[in-house]
Amino acid sequence: MSELPDNPISATVDFAREGVQHGFLKLPYSRDDSAWGAVMIPVTVIQRGQGPTALLTGGNHGDEYEGPVALSKLAQGLTAADVTGRVIIVPFMNTPAFHAGRRTSPIDKGNLNRSFPGKPDGTVTEKIADYFNRTLLPLADIVLDIHSGGRTLDFLPFAACHVLPDKNQQAQCEAGMRAFNAPYSMRMLELDAGAMYDTAAERQGKVFVTTELGGGGTSTARSVAIAERGVRNLLIHAGILAGEIQTTGSIMLDMPDANSFIASEHDGLLEMCRDLGDSVIKGEVIARVYDATRSGVAPVEYRAARSGLLAARHFPGLVRCGDTVAVIADILT
Repeated sequence: MSELPDNPISATVDFAREGVQHGFLKLPYSRDDSAWGAVMIPVTVIQRGQGPTALLTGGNHGDEYEGPVALSKLAQGLTAADVTGRVIIVPFMNTPAFHAGRRTSPIDKGNLNRSFPGKPDGTVTEKIADYFNRTLLPLADIVLDIHSGGRTLDFLPFAACHVLPDKNQQAQCEAGMRAFNAPYSMRMLELDAGAMYDTAAERQGKVFVTTELGGGGTSTARSVAIAERGVRNLLIHAGILAGEIQTTGSIMLDMPDANSFIASEHDGLLEMCRDLGDSVIKGEVIARVYDATRSGVAPVEYRAARSGLLAARHFPGLVRCGDTVAVIADILT
């Protein structure tokens, strides 16, 4: 196999230097309005002494805001004296998507969280993925990627880990998820995991924790507070920050199989018949989809394929064929 070319991204920070540095991951990008322009991805590095490295990311999808807010505040307030080891903070991972307020990049339509391992000579999104895959992930011991539902989904606020072939690694990820201490903790099933950032980190043996902290294309005071507390808890758990983990109790959930997902098979007007956090029973109506092109037509009913807790729902009032309408999770005792 031929060796991959170098990635064109250069860092204006020194990842080996002690202290606090604020800079950029600079990706050259020639375009109509800037012949020698660049995509400038903000990055903060805080390091003191020997210890583990945490890589903290938000804005993997550009319409999800808890991560960017919480990590921007952390980058501003964390000092070198606070840490033992190193913290790398990237609040706006997919910077083009973030500035556009979109899930995907306006430059190449790339979904960063479906672009790994990336390509150093590919699209802008693929170059960002490759830099994280080959440069930043190898530096990290523990990785936190903060997500929410964006404009099209809404979630109960949960931290999550995945079922992994390496059970020791899975146990470490689950311990990190529990330390984050969101109101809910999810053993998460992904329907399309092959090219995810999550999978890239896990393949490198990293302790990986992710979240879904709300949705609807905004954040709330509560969801940001959950993110801030969770980040600090995870850094304490990793031994990077001193202090006690703040625990408020977390309900453990599981998405064991594809029956957890209810997808619409029609376009139309969505009526949710259960709200987030409601208990549902297998066979009951979860949602109805109405034909929005005429009146007097009976809606299509969507029923729960399993009993459990409504953990996620489609957010806008209109739904299209193929959209996820709801996610039902098991409550673990």
